[in-house]
Amino acid sequence: MSNLKVAFFDRDGTIIEDYPDHQWTYIKKPVILSDSIETLKSVKIKGYEIIIITNQYLLNEGFISMEQYKEITEMMLNELALHGIEVLDIFYCPHKRSEGCACIKPQIGMITEALKKYPDININKSFMVGDSVVDIELAINMKMKGFGIGVGSTYCNEDIYEIKHIKDLLAYL
Repeated sequence: MSNLKVAFFDRDGTIIEDYPDHQWTYIKKPVILSDSIETLKSVKIKGYEIIIITNQYLLNEGFISMEQYKEITEMMLNELALHGIEVLDIFYCPHKRSEGCACIKPQIGMITEALKKYPDININKSFMVGDSVVDIELAINMKMKGFGIGVGSTYCNEDIYEIKHIKDLLAYL
């Protein structure tokens, strides 16, 4: 019986600050967004595991190195751990947007990998949160709940919700 509830979170623009692609080259340390710590803590208290699903086309498009990606990710995880937030896993897509891979959001490849690695995930009790239309489209493609931070109400229906800030997610849990 699949009974693992997972909150799938986008990374850039949802948990940490996002930047225009060319600026990422110079970023050495992640900036945790306001309210993301409180929200992630509350999600864990409500019994959800946290998995980060992140497009990192910046890698294959040459804006950042793998070393830079790993350093920023490690610093983010360490900061979250200082606040008692454990992330179950991170899945990332390094491919260029033009590569046509099956993992770049809104394709379902990263969540499919999560389901293979964690077969107890109950997708019907899980949800996706992000600040981009591709995050919402991923939720739609997976037929799961989705919360779009400031993405507009174009996709809103019984499973897709627009929220203004990450902390607004808590009203739905």
